[in-house]
Amino acid sequence: MKRASQKKYDPPESPRSVGWTKSQTVRLIPPGAPWRLESGGVLRAVEVEYETYGELNRARNNAVLVLHALSGDAHVAGWDAEAEARGRRWRLRKPGWWDEVVGPGKALDTRRFFVICSNVLGGCYGTTGPRSINPETGRRYGLSFPRVTVGDWVRLQARLLDHLGIERLHGVVGGSLGGQQAIEWAMAFPDRVERCIVLAASPRLSAQGLAFNAVGRFAIMNDPKFAGGDYEDGQGPNAGLAAARMLAHITYLSEKGMHHKFGRRLRNGRRADFGFGVEFEVESYLEYQGRTFVERFDADAYLYITRAMDYYDCAESWGGGDLARACRRVRAKILVVSFSSDWLYPPAHCKEFALQLCRAGKPVSYVEVPSTLGHDAFLVETEAVGGLISSFFAPGASEVSA
Repeated sequence: MKRASQKKYDPPESPRSVGWTKSQTVRLIPPGAPWRLESGGVLRAVEVEYETYGELNRARNNAVLVLHALSGDAHVAGWDAEAEARGRRWRLRKPGWWDEVVGPGKALDTRRFFVICSNVLGGCYGTTGPRSINPETGRRYGLSFPRVTVGDWVRLQARLLDHLGIERLHGVVGGSLGGQQAIEWAMAFPDRVERCIVLAASPRLSAQGLAFNAVGRFAIMNDPKFAGGDYEDGQGPNAGLAAARMLAHITYLSEKGMHHKFGRRLRNGRRADFGFGVEFEVESYLEYQGRTFVERFDADAYLYITRAMDYYDCAESWGGGDLARACRRVRAKILVVSFSSDWLYPPAHCKEFALQLCRAGKPVSYVEVPSTLGHDAFLVETEAVGGLISSFFAPGASEVSA
């Protein structure tokens, strides 16, 4: 198959870039109006950080909500104008994580759409989470922060839309954990979503996926510097978090992709030194992934987000365990996209979701994109993904061809 194109970043002055961006923060759960979560926990103050691109039209019917994955954030496109000031220096090196898809003339054309993305509850990028200050104690929450779910995230996103004066979305789109949020939107708020795109995601994580998340959390919580989740900035369980990221990153790739990229090559073509350091190219790559992840992510947030990922099961939430029954709630037109080498959310699981929607009489299209790039293909195969998004969101479009 044709390989994914090399990423070419548009500079902020490019007519195809959304340019310099600034995040916004809003307090959606004010003090004195406690918000009860699905876990039974209560939050008495919640702030949400988000970004928007494009303009909301007079009819307020051109909004598209983009939903980020596990380690993603609200900075979808463009160049962060406040990266240095907000301690997010890693953003200086490149634009938003989906910059090739969002912008003028791109698949999510900001000349036509008002694109929104917010950071999830329990994360570490500005929305209230375990590293936030608990207003009742004046100290960071740490592990006293209540457990959160995908359902909580979506309900909070709905409050953000209320704040922005948006009653109905032209569409929601997300990949991986963002795809599960898109599914939840279609089921929790069926009257507020016109179109829904689910990329590399299915109604629940497999037992194998649960197992990988469990090992990642084990690595973090058994790091001597974890300190019960109450560590100081820069002094936390960095080794455990790096190991968790390294393990997770393996699930984002595929055997073919790893073989093509690394094979069994030793670093710099040198011979084996029979030690236990980093010798193979694949080891070097994973070590880099772990090291750079620690620079931008928080260990407590990783625990909360992966647990929310584990808990999500839309059949259980909306169909009493019956996926077909849950699918009857959907009113949006849905596009489900899988990737042939994805073994975190395998094509068979994605296809089963599409089949259940079809049996429920819902307008659904299913596409399996051939790729050797594994789960990460939803981020990397931007030409194929962008084409599908453009077709599905085209004026008057109701379906795309498989």
